[in-house]
Amino acid sequence: MVVGRPDTDQPLRLTAADRSGRPPRRRWRPRPVDALVVAGYLALAVLLTTDQWRRPERLFHQAGDQMLFEWMLARAARAVTGGENPLWSAALNAPDGVNLMANTSVLGLGVPLTPVTVAFGSQVAFLVAVTLSLAGTAAAWYALLARRLVRSRVAAAVGGLVCGFAPGMVAQAGAHLHMAAQFLVPVILALVFRPATDRVRRDGVLLGLAVAYQVFLGEEVLVFLALAAGVLAGAYALADRAAARRLVPVVARRLGIGALVAGVLLAYPLWFQFFGPGHYSGMPFHTLGYRLDLASFTATARQTVAGDAHRAGLLSPNPTEQNSFFGPFLPLLALLVVVRLWRRPLVRALAACGLLFALLSLGASVVLNRHDTGVPGPYRLLAGVPLLDLVVPARFALVCVPVCGVLLALALDRVRRSGTRAWAPWAGAVAAALLPLTPTPIRTVPVTPVPAVVSGGGWQAYVPPGRTLVPVPPVTGAAVSPAMFWSARTGLAFDAPGGYFIGPRSATDPTARWGAPDRPTSLLLRRAAETGQVPPVGDVERRQAVEDLRHWRAAALVQADSSPADPVRATVDALVGPGRDVPGGHLWDVRPLLG
Repeated sequence: MVVGRPDTDQPLRLTAADRSGRPPRRRWRPRPVDALVVAGYLALAVLLTTDQWRRPERLFHQAGDQMLFEWMLARAARAVTGGENPLWSAALNAPDGVNLMANTSVLGLGVPLTPVTVAFGSQVAFLVAVTLSLAGTAAAWYALLARRLVRSRVAAAVGGLVCGFAPGMVAQAGAHLHMAAQFLVPVILALVFRPATDRVRRDGVLLGLAVAYQVFLGEEVLVFLALAAGVLAGAYALADRAAARRLVPVVARRLGIGALVAGVLLAYPLWFQFFGPGHYSGMPFHTLGYRLDLASFTATARQTVAGDAHRAGLLSPNPTEQNSFFGPFLPLLALLVVVRLWRRPLVRALAACGLLFALLSLGASVVLNRHDTGVPGPYRLLAGVPLLDLVVPARFALVCVPVCGVLLALALDRVRRSGTRAWAPWAGAVAAALLPLTPTPIRTVPVTPVPAVVSGGGWQAYVPPGRTLVPVPPVTGAAVSPAMFWSARTGLAFDAPGGYFIGPRSATDPTARWGAPDRPTSLLLRRAAETGQVPPVGDVERRQAVEDLRHWRAAALVQADSSPADPVRATVDALVGPGRDVPGGHLWDVRPLLG
């Protein structure tokens, strides 16, 4: 990607003083301003999470996803402190367990954050992870820009700001840690496209280590990165064939060594993911439905100062996938930059990459202002490709985020060196494009607290070793899971059935589904919760309840924030007999019933 001088993109010539075969490099030294820029990124990330820091009784608006990642962080800490298998857990989905490697376990965040999780709990660990993911991604892009692509620290700072805090990144950070943690992306790109031809073995080993670590942060990001890097390299090679001929053998050797290192490190984890216990095939939802509206590229996301929540909701699959909302001016400014700097091979390569991934995010057919035009999209060419058919199309637009950030940095750097007369109008144009996209604190919603009988440990008097605590209703599908939430907030103190994860339909059918296979009793209680009415309960339902409770190895059932008029509580009473009030909820001791 970076094969020449930052201002010309022309291949560097060897000087008489350098007989080693290495191109002369611009020496990069850290400056005090670098620390200020990184501190600014960190402060902005803290500001975006401030609503939950100030009000810990709330969660980010996609509460179910936060519960999932809090549990994953707590499980990683448990694996470290207890010496347990980090790829598998029986603490959820009892008695079958969960294949964590086949889910978004974010071990790359959970393991290093273990001291935070143990000392302060899963919620603080989650907020720290969100903060570091946003700020770290911005800082990593800033470092790459300042070291390789631009001379102006201001240009690099603006580019890093866009790469780390664009609307799509903030939208993902509110729910998906595995998509927000992109701080290794610039590192991997820097290793692959290093302009020097020496130290191939060292770069290859570091590349393999970085790729392996990225797998434990988020495999989907790695898939996007590999595709984007391939498109970028191909487009650059067409634009600068001389540089391509010089660097292709070196890059190929780096990739070969990196693949070998990563392959050795990932052989067992990937086998466990695709063939280990609890593995699945396919996805539990139709990825084709998660596409972006073409009009969304010039709209403003909800989490911005100029955001229109209603229109943003109409143009995106859900609030978390507002990946393409670049506002009315940034796409125009990026287009202007491409036109002005078209002679540079890197700019042409970035333009090709950004355009292709923007088109891929539109899905199999193009939708404009909620109207399906019937125009086929290039994504339909990937829909049947193994692994790529599991990718959410809407997330292809996230590749456009660093493309825009790098283009802005290149343009500002060129203008900065052209003189103050040209700097003022460009600075104004950049401000006009970015100010409407200024992110606002991530929205939060109230959540039912963990019952005091659970958080305080009172449940231990009812649940002996080897038995489970069953939250009521025992959610097993794609919904908010009290089992995960209570387990995360107590440091996985107890085993529970159900949960919010992806697993197989059954022991003999690996087709993917959300959560554990439904049991008749869980369906009955879910119906009571959704309809607000007590369903008919007879001897058949009572016998089935006993069978299901034995399957779950249940010792006690607990309902949070319970009231006598609650139809779910009345249904459980009809199934297993009356329970008792406990701090924060209602509890049914089913040990006498099960024997």
